[in-house]
Amino acid sequence: MKSDETDIRKTHMEQLNLITNFLRIKDQNILITDEFDRGTHLELHGHLDYTAPKCPSCKGQMAKYDFQKASKIPYLETAGYPLLIRLRKRRFKCKECGKMAVAVNQKIAQLLIENQAMTHIAHRLSISTSSVIRKLNEFKFETDWNTLPEVMSWDEYAFKKGKMSFIAQDFNSLKVITILDGRTQATIRNHFLRYPRKVRNQVKVITMDMFSSYYKLARQLFPNAKIVLDLFHIVQHLSRAMNRLRIQIMNQFDRTSQEYRALKRYWKLIKQDSRKLSDKRFYRPMFRMHLTNKEILEKLLSYSDELRKHYELYQLLLFHFQEKNSDHFFDLIEQEIATVNPIFQTVFKTFLKDKDKVLNAMELPYSNAKLEATNNLIKDIKRQAFGFMNFKNFNKQ
Repeated sequence: MKSDETDIRKTHMEQLNLITNFLRIKDQNILITDEFDRGTHLELHGHLDYTAPKCPSCKGQMAKYDFQKASKIPYLETAGYPLLIRLRKRRFKCKECGKMAVAVNQKIAQLLIENQAMTHIAHRLSISTSSVIRKLNEFKFETDWNTLPEVMSWDEYAFKKGKMSFIAQDFNSLKVITILDGRTQATIRNHFLRYPRKVRNQVKVITMDMFSSYYKLARQLFPNAKIVLDLFHIVQHLSRAMNRLRIQIMNQFDRTSQEYRALKRYWKLIKQDSRKLSDKRFYRPMFRMHLTNKEILEKLLSYSDELRKHYELYQLLLFHFQEKNSDHFFDLIEQEIATVNPIFQTVFKTFLKDKDKVLNAMELPYSNAKLEATNNLIKDIKRQAFGFMNFKNFNKQ
């Protein structure tokens, strides 16, 4: 007799599992226990249960307590019948402070930490977007005004079109120190002045891109910090100068000429590090012969003595910079600055004006690479959410 009851119960649970799979209820923590045909609609009963989490208030361990009164969740129509899920949600109670929490709230908090849009979370948990927003608004971030890292990275990112914001990050731990609604000097100064001078004096290094407005501000706020320019932006300045010179020389040729078309087609070879050029030979329709990249480059340089001279200078500067030969790097700049094209002169003057910061970039093992990775994550969050209108919500995400 007991065996028959066990088989019936097992068959019933298998049917309920089939219903769950059919309705594509993906949350494994939702267990459907009963089904009813009410005549006017179909009804499923179940409960939502999770492993007891940490207390959001005191960080102590919570324990399972009881289930809430069943919530009514309209789901969809099945065979012309409306379907209603009556879901009871697990409640937890903290062993330390006695605070109560509901399972679905813990799941919302977990999903908000992940890279998901609020509308997607609401759809996944079969709740309203307003419920997700209310949970988001409960998040509180407290800044410790008595600590700052010794090595800090500064950068900016686009909050929305035409609106730039400021971000600072701990270089070593990758912890975001602050995200500010704007990148003006007043906004940044007002934030960091909230730290005591003693704390600000502990900062030894600040990495940043070549945004000159930050230089003076960083010295005022952090008098003991060395400013390290990002390696990528220094190389980028040289690379852009080389590319602008190529365009200038290319425009001197007739647009139908092979010289113009070749300089336009193979622009990447001129910017590329000569030590990384491929030796593989391919058929090149423009030249009607098989050539390596090095052979194509030689043809491009043969079109202009000025292009060749600046290309060789560009490659030599790249070599000294990558090998950390700071003396040779700046000696070459000072030696050539009077005779180079005005495009290169502008870049050389910038390097000489910020010589101490460029030297720091070459001598110290720091850059903005880690912060750029964080900025890519921020862009990914914005893309997933199709943008944000409210900066506070964006900051919490």
